[in-house]
Amino acid sequence: MVFISAQELTGLLGTVTLLDVRWQLTEPDGRAAYEAEHIPGAVYVSLEDELSDHSVPGRGRHPLPSGAALQESARRWGVRAGVPVVVYDDWNRAGSARAWWVLTAAGIPDVRILDGGLVAWKAAGGPVESDAVTPEPGDVTVAHEDLYAGALPTLRADELLDRSGVLLDARAPERYRGEVEPVDPVAGHIPGARNLPSTSLLAEDGTLRRDVSLPDSDVAVYCGSGVTASVVIAALAEAGVDAALFPGSWSEWSSDPSRPVERG
Repeated sequence: MVFISAQELTGLLGTVTLLDVRWQLTEPDGRAAYEAEHIPGAVYVSLEDELSDHSVPGRGRHPLPSGAALQESARRWGVRAGVPVVVYDDWNRAGSARAWWVLTAAGIPDVRILDGGLVAWKAAGGPVESDAVTPEPGDVTVAHEDLYAGALPTLRADELLDRSGVLLDARAPERYRGEVEPVDPVAGHIPGARNLPSTSLLAEDGTLRRDVSLPDSDVAVYCGSGVTASVVIAALAEAGVDAALFPGSWSEWSSDPSRPVERG
């Protein structure tokens, strides 16, 4: 199972490593929100600085970190061998799903996403605390140096057009259709892709919907830069479907003017 409920987590405090991955498109630095309130013992993780490597060229807006860099970060977060990890956020499961994908792709086992995030935790009566947590250093060892060829499947841009399976675009419908494009240089979508917004998989309270019809085999997913696509991949994994990520997503695809674009 990928997701864990707030009720389940309540009984596990002190026995798991908690990572707070606050991130929003309009507020990528979530440290202030974390320091204002977080689940007791949770350590802040920066999606921009620790779950991405912006020095990597040609891989979109959120290139994957190296295994070595991730191991250094994870040890700083207090991640230990044999100790389960629970990741959470407070916005559309984007930050926590990215953390789940990156840690799992690196070969770190037993990583779960808090279903409903911090809102669900507080709704269940879970306590919160303020200020930063500095944990004892961890000892975890990652199994994969290259997350683009790690424990979870990925696809390159040149593999997308010739494959016969389902390609899902996890962005908002208006971005998929090419009506607006607030971030990347070109509007539209990869030819043949179907739109499945990551937010459509969440109920009003932010928990995962289990009543959405999902493809059951040979699925690849992309979004704007590989972040919210992880929400769709996590939902598919919860349903028992292994889906591949195109890590660079639309930000990588649209950066090359020779690549075809569909609209509508």
